[in-house]
Amino acid sequence: MSRLQQMVTAGAVVLAIVLWASLYSVVQTEQALVVRLGEPRSVVSTPGLHMKMPLIDTVIYYDARLLPLEPAVEQIILGDQKRIEVQCYARFRIVNPLMFYQTLRTLEQARSQLTQIVSSSLRRALGQIKFADLLSENRHEVTDVVLQEVVAQAAQRGIQVADVRIRRAGLPPETSQAIYDRMKSERQRQAKELRAQGFEWAQQIQAKADSERTVILSEAQRQSLTTRGQGDAEASRLYAQAFSRDPKFYEFYRAMQTYRQALADSNPTLILTPNSELLKYFGGGSVRELRP
Repeated sequence: MSRLQQMVTAGAVVLAIVLWASLYSVVQTEQALVVRLGEPRSVVSTPGLHMKMPLIDTVIYYDARLLPLEPAVEQIILGDQKRIEVQCYARFRIVNPLMFYQTLRTLEQARSQLTQIVSSSLRRALGQIKFADLLSENRHEVTDVVLQEVVAQAAQRGIQVADVRIRRAGLPPETSQAIYDRMKSERQRQAKELRAQGFEWAQQIQAKADSERTVILSEAQRQSLTTRGQGDAEASRLYAQAFSRDPKFYEFYRAMQTYRQALADSNPTLILTPNSELLKYFGGGSVRELRP
């Protein structure tokens, strides 16, 4: 190969290198900032191939899509002096790469400053409400206030904040445990009061039942004695009426009842004299004599 050919080849290589260094591409999800010797020159958001000055121009790419921001959980004191743990999230995008480069430079720095802005706005908003309001529908009003503040401050850095929301808000574990213990003690106290009240009611019901039982038994005994007395009186009247109509038969009937009661037991043994009144119907007398 001649010297001329070598020079042409070398020139072509150099030209290719220069041409390659002069071209850069931008995809649809990106936007580019061209910086010349540390000074921003232009912003390119159109997809495709573009030209730049080789060696002296630097291209910095920024994502044009919606980016997530996930701050860490932090403790915040509410307006009623209750301490809660809050976890929020935000969504943002870079809309002005030039302003973003001048104020923040990198995405890591942007996330750091946005986290501080969101935290400060959230603390100011939550410091003016009560815990009950945070659990109610007013929660959206709080996030709207935070969103407005974050949007205004982020716009000065070339960032557009699309949304800021509270993902979780609750009491710290130690506070939750203390509240749980207090609620448990309160329920135990109420249970003891209810048991004592139930025992008192049971005693009252038992005493009332015993009193009613005594009254009922007394009334029953009174009615029983009255009925028995009336029955005895009626029996005596009937006996007297029967005796007046036929004294001999009545005397015979009463003697038969006496025999039945005296001889009811098995193998009865009675020792009587032959002339005993109890044996007068066992003699030779005839039953006919008892008839009128």
